[in-house]
Amino acid sequence: MTSGGDPMAMAGAPARRVALLGGGFSTDADGLLDDWVLERAGRPRPKVCFVPTASGDAPAYIDRFLDAFSRRDCEPSVLPLFRRELDDEGLRSFLLGQDVLYVGGGNTANLLAVWRVHGVDRLMREAYDRGTLLCGISAGANCWAQGSHTDSFGPLTFLPDGLGILPGSVCPHYDGEPGRRASYLDAVATGRLPAGWAVEDGVGALFTDGRLEEAVTRLPQARLLRVEADAEEGVEERAQVCRLLVGAGEGDA
Repeated sequence: MTSGGDPMAMAGAPARRVALLGGGFSTDADGLLDDWVLERAGRPRPKVCFVPTASGDAPAYIDRFLDAFSRRDCEPSVLPLFRRELDDEGLRSFLLGQDVLYVGGGNTANLLAVWRVHGVDRLMREAYDRGTLLCGISAGANCWAQGSHTDSFGPLTFLPDGLGILPGSVCPHYDGEPGRRASYLDAVATGRLPAGWAVEDGVGALFTDGRLEEAVTRLPQARLLRVEADAEEGVEERAQVCRLLVGAGEGDA
């Protein structure tokens, strides 16, 4: 009989989850994707922290979050880093005390650089391992993956050094911005990005321990696609079944 081992594994480690959002309070009036996120938080009145680093802590973006989530059954808060108020221990305690960490859109490369300077990248990993639901839109979806498709540098290109919490790559706005699809397909086909997930606007995708658990959409036509390199055709897209969220209709898309 052996002794030792991972205490969290022995006790039953919490599910480690990431949600990619193709919408939310910043783009949609119906609030369906945000309601879906709160339902997946796993507890009543969850603590939801908005992390607006990718937008440079834009005040208007913060106000929109607070307006949207103060009307929901949750405890909203905001983590500013451009005017940081917490010391290292305070920052760790604050982030690990949240049920949901909701990351806003903006510049993915800048977000990752600022997080790494402040040690937020390590705290996000620790929160993930402890069962906090990580989620976000655009840059806030890109950041969790190994690599992502981004306009952080102006023209559309690939960014290979994400946090790596979610295996593979992510492409947001797959159907919503000119050139996104063709550029991402080329990056995966040529190996500049690993296989990954193309998120169309209106879609939400929940991953547990790196595996797709659920896909939803607020728009009947919106899709989540798995994109992989293919030896014969260069690249392959496979649409995943998405559940149409209540309020937008019924059934599967």
